Amino acid sequence: MRQMGEAITRGRPSSRGNHGASPFLRWAGSKRQLIPRLSRYLTNGFSRYIEPFAGSASLFFSTCPSSAVLGDINGELISTYEQVRDGLGAVLDALRTMKKGRDEYLGIREIDPRTLPPPARAARFIYLNRYCFNGLYRTNLAGKFNVPYGGERTGKLPTDDHFDLCSQLLQRVELVVGGFEATLDMVRAGDFVYMDPPYSVSSRRVFKEYDSSGFGSRQVENLRSWLLRLDQMNVGFLVSYAESAEAEFLQEGFLSESVAARRNIAGFAGSRRKATEILVSNRSPSP
Repeated sequence: MRQMGEAITRGRPSSRGNHGASPFLRWAGSKRQLIPRLSRYLTNGFSRYIEPFAGSASLFFSTCPSSAVLGDINGELISTYEQVRDGLGAVLDALRTMKKGRDEYLGIREIDPRTLPPPARAARFIYLNRYCFNGLYRTNLAGKFNVPYGGERTGKLPTDDHFDLCSQLLQRVELVVGGFEATLDMVRAGDFVYMDPPYSVSSRRVFKEYDSSGFGSRQVENLRSWLLRLDQMNVGFLVSYAESAEAEFLQEGFLSESVAARRNIAGFAGSRRKATEILVSNRSPSP
């Protein structure tokens, strides 16, 4: 295996200086609080940014790389990014017809998204994401979104200017629907891959109700195989994972560090606490 910390010398992280954005979606397990730490791994230069577990894509929006591939198994999420990228005006028009409130929320949640045109379908996704409990994405066995209303603490929808900036940043993105393997199959030498998978932690319960196919031990083993493959391809990568035996399995032979992160998935604010995340990489972070 190559010497740890070898730098990639091609490309630049961004062509927009510091003109990044915060994500327009809320997301359970989002790494927004860890952005300064995560960004340290992206400073050596790369030709393209790859994220196979996109979620709210907080690291992408913050660092605004000049070229990117965002993938996710959640087709509704990727379709929403596509509409914000390619048809933002129609999405915003649809959002303006949706009012905040429990009754309105429950009514919009009951709508079958398949009956809506793409811009309205994306607006529904954004609306439910903003006003649901804790930014969760969860469906029942029938595939129906069933997260309860989040109440007044959910805040307001992003401004039109915020959406516009996110839309501009998404212009440089290729979007992929599918498991993480589908996105990783597109990786080439000189790319940088950031992965924040759902956690499969055998020793304790963590939130991973994201997709009906689940993310278990088989997927963790497959992810480990991909880390070895990416390293052999001279592709820099960074993985964030909950401290666990699974994280120890993923990090063997690579660089790692522990960071504190606040868990926001608990039902009551008083029960939320800091937990340890493990960052695994084949690149040394900047000081």
